[in-house]
Amino acid sequence: MKIIVTGSLGNISKPLTKELAGRGHSVTVISRSSERQPEIEALGAKAAIGSMEDVDFLAETFKGADVVYAMEALNASVFFDHTIDFIEANIQIAKNYKEAFERSDVKNIVHLSSIGAHMSEGNGILRSHYNVEKILNELPDDVSIKFMRPVGFYYNMFSFIPTIKSQGLIIQNYGGDQKEPWVSPLDIASTIAEEIEKPFSGREIRYIASEELSPNEIAQTLGEAIGKTDLKWLTVSDEDLLKGMVNAGMNPKTAKGFVEMNAARGNSVLYEDYYLHKPVLGKVKLKEFAKEFAAAYHQ
Repeated sequence: MKIIVTGSLGNISKPLTKELAGRGHSVTVISRSSERQPEIEALGAKAAIGSMEDVDFLAETFKGADVVYAMEALNASVFFDHTIDFIEANIQIAKNYKEAFERSDVKNIVHLSSIGAHMSEGNGILRSHYNVEKILNELPDDVSIKFMRPVGFYYNMFSFIPTIKSQGLIIQNYGGDQKEPWVSPLDIASTIAEEIEKPFSGREIRYIASEELSPNEIAQTLGEAIGKTDLKWLTVSDEDLLKGMVNAGMNPKTAKGFVEMNAARGNSVLYEDYYLHKPVLGKVKLKEFAKEFAAAYHQ
């Protein structure tokens, strides 16, 4: 099949590209950076250099594709950009995708959405995924879409490193012994590859998770990996977490979205639909990721 992969060579798109090319598919990877081209080609794929803001480029690249894997690939640095409204930026990318899909007559789409996309409010920054799914659902009925809804990524735990180093603590506005699901990008990539090769029909939703862990279990596992066996997860108020994020330079509106998202994790409202459609858990467990975490911590 001819498959278009967005997201350049990110944490999901790179292993996805490698797997699809290894299975004999014709893969084109969209990247903003021409410097990525040699690495893309080394994986057995073609490179299409352009941006998600350029609808003409997207429409031309999508033409003739059997499947497009679409994601809103905004770099985490935008969280600290006070000129960017994260949710509005994702809405604009979704509108660009929708127009490009219509113009290129793409019929099969796999879209990287998220846990919380079923909620129109109360999910904080994840509301962007609700909005994007709504926009893509406006496509004609003959366009099949598979919405992939992974849970929190393991690599988001890298954001714990500053407070572990400065205060010896993981600090969030929820915590304790209540388990929540986490996922490895490798399990996301393998699930997407699986869905690309399965038949498409209408609109489908699939949740993706690797392991269910409590905050206290996470602190124990990461602590053991970095040599701090007394590492604790401290729960603070929404106000204190927000203040800490803003003081660290995060866009205040974005920071507020993260605080609200975490509150929804703490009271489990974020996971209500997940547990109604609970997936088979993936292969990559936290102890494997903890090795990467330790390497980054000690770097």
